[in-house]
Amino acid sequence: QVQLEESGGGLVQAGGSLRLSCAASGRTFRHYPMGWFRQAPGKEREFVAAIAWSGSTTFYADSVKGRFTISRDNTKNTVYLQMNSLKPEDTAVYYCAANTASGSYYYAPRTPDEYDYWGQGTQVTVSS
Repeated sequence: QVQLEESGGGLVQAGGSLRLSCAASGRTFRHYPMGWFRQAPGKEREFVAAIAWSGSTTFYADSVKGRFTISRDNTKNTVYLQMNSLKPEDTAVYYCAANTASGSYYYAPRTPDEYDYWGQGTQVTVSS
């Protein structure tokens, strides 16, 4: 069983920054690929970023590339999402997710179906 808890969301002006954190339970966190997704009102959940358990591979949605950075600290069982140059269209609930099924060194899944554990989400609101 894995529990994920996001934090760091809030209200920020356009152009500002936030750093989201996702703390995970479990001694084998270091073996899990991790991802961030978001869901705006009336829209489907969409991929934001993913990182392999090794940190060797990262992927980003085109809409956040160059502005967001995903990272992880396996000693703290935590994955981060640094969000810079925020835009009103980044407003959404942000979720972190864990894939506990694959131990591949380079694997960083990009679809919700590839993840089996999810956090409760943290709200990010960007005002114009």
